[in-house]
Amino acid sequence: MINFDFYNPTKILFGSGKLNELGNQTMPGKKALLLTSNGKSTKENGYLDRTTEQLKKAGADYALFDKIMENPIKEVIMEGAAFAKTNGCDFIVALGGGAVLDSSVAIAAMASNPGDLWDYVCGGTGKGQPLVNKGLPIVTITTTSGTGSEINCWGVISNLETNEKIGFGDAELNPVLCVVDPELMKTVPAKYTAFQGFDALFHNTEVMISNGVNILSETIALSAIENIAKYLPRAVKDGNDLEAREHVAYGSTLAGITMQLTSTTAEHSMEHSMSAYHHNLPHGAGLIMISKAFYEFFIEKHACDEQFIKMAKSMGIPDADKPEDFITALVKLQQDCGVADLKMSDYGFTPDESMTLAKGARSMQGGLFLANPCEMTDEDCAGIFDRSYR
Repeated sequence: MINFDFYNPTKILFGSGKLNELGNQTMPGKKALLLTSNGKSTKENGYLDRTTEQLKKAGADYALFDKIMENPIKEVIMEGAAFAKTNGCDFIVALGGGAVLDSSVAIAAMASNPGDLWDYVCGGTGKGQPLVNKGLPIVTITTTSGTGSEINCWGVISNLETNEKIGFGDAELNPVLCVVDPELMKTVPAKYTAFQGFDALFHNTEVMISNGVNILSETIALSAIENIAKYLPRAVKDGNDLEAREHVAYGSTLAGITMQLTSTTAEHSMEHSMSAYHHNLPHGAGLIMISKAFYEFFIEKHACDEQFIKMAKSMGIPDADKPEDFITALVKLQQDCGVADLKMSDYGFTPDESMTLAKGARSMQGGLFLANPCEMTDEDCAGIFDRSYR
């Protein structure tokens, strides 16, 4: 619990209005690959124009690549890397939500390394080779509160040919600078505010039950859990509630830090398998669907009772004295955010897929199973999918 290793070289500009300070920062290169999604929000809300103005103020040129989609795929990563090379970009500015931030890590690596992304992916059909060259420096500007990817070196990429969704990263790919400006999050629709907020919550709750939790990661995670649980319902109800947005953003960014200290668990492996096979499933929605059964599995095993009690207290049950109190708090939070009735069947899942999803979770990201507080077999994993199915 006392020992830990921590490395995060990212300078964090956190708070409302912080995007306006980007132009005062020293950029890590002369020309940016400005990476955004294939949606309209960053343009229509003025975030793209504000970012380009700040880059000009900082004396940096840019080339825009705006093809990143939800659950980004390998082909677009390789296209973005080729675009960066063709346009002589020597650093990346990632403006967007989790998909854009995740993609920036992979594109940064492939813009300066030979071959295919899957040559360097560890897990599944990836070849697990080490990077040959250092990736491009990354500056992140997050427009959502969910992944924590604005301050860590990991991204999750899908391979449609193999039905895989696997994390990719390297310590050298940590962003050098990130901007977390909650004003950029006010326009996120209520449904996605909830999905993203629960992604951030589960990063922290998974750290709390991980067998690698330590004194620092627990302290950070509990602070994040308290803030998300208290303020996420407000942010869902009123997107313009800036105070709520600030506190949820705080919890999400802290998750990015605590995940550098302690691994998440198989809950994330399981959801990545879900959205690998059903590509239209938002990551946060998948996590919500399986969360109750996932945490009940460990409660029934009495694998880490005290951790669940600590989380229940942080989530608004001050007199919590049993691990089941965490489930009570979790269900109430999902109800308060309007996401308690999500159905796997609405996204094309069928009851006979459970073992396929379980085996996929282990083959794609089996390492996260090692962080579980007790053993979880493929049959156990399939059972969680069964219990979650509606």
